[in-house]
Amino acid sequence: MKPKAAAKFAVDIFMVLSLLLVMGYQFWGEAPHEWIGTGMFFLFITHHILNGHWHKALSKGKYSTMRIFMLVINALALISMLAQIYSSVVMSRYVFDFLPFGGNMSLARRLHILGAYWGFLFMSLHLGLHWSMILGTLQKAVWIKRRSKILSTSAFITGLAISGYGAYAFVERNFFTYLFLKSEFVFLDYNEPKMLFYIDYLALMGLCIFIAHYGTKLIRKFKKKLEEA
Repeated sequence: MKPKAAAKFAVDIFMVLSLLLVMGYQFWGEAPHEWIGTGMFFLFITHHILNGHWHKALSKGKYSTMRIFMLVINALALISMLAQIYSSVVMSRYVFDFLPFGGNMSLARRLHILGAYWGFLFMSLHLGLHWSMILGTLQKAVWIKRRSKILSTSAFITGLAISGYGAYAFVERNFFTYLFLKSEFVFLDYNEPKMLFYIDYLALMGLCIFIAHYGTKLIRKFKKKLEEA
């Protein structure tokens, strides 16, 4: 693996880990939550720097349905991150406490909830949009030359099963409540086993990856059929 590709892969892994850790606020406490969130912000910036060619290409070429869809997901993920940055600075009691920065705490709390839950979904969808590339990188790393049909089918069935559980976790974890701000306070179960929490959130992430990955495949197949017709 080339150094730049390895750096991208490492940054993405640490971003995913950071995302999971910040979602589990109740397990780590307020100060670690702020520091991990700040680290995630710098990883986010690094991710964009390493993918600078994508930004340069925004004004070039034609915008197909797929390209527009990917741009919308990326833009929404960015908006979610910006909401998180603003709300984090306003509510900070540790990392940014030294800043002479005042703000509306009620608004910041709302933005933090919206940014956290929508951001989790958009970042997971973003991961799914690049899942083929991630799998390709992993294949090269473990010296797999090509994927067999059995392996592809097994991956689909596994992904479908994870997605089914992810859909259950989506409902059980009250994501609708927080996505549409039906409550300004998030229920946190401090006694919940960490493993159960992270299994649910990994399944939720898997659901978004599955939707984005196989959804883009369907769109490409549909587009190809239209072109051949």
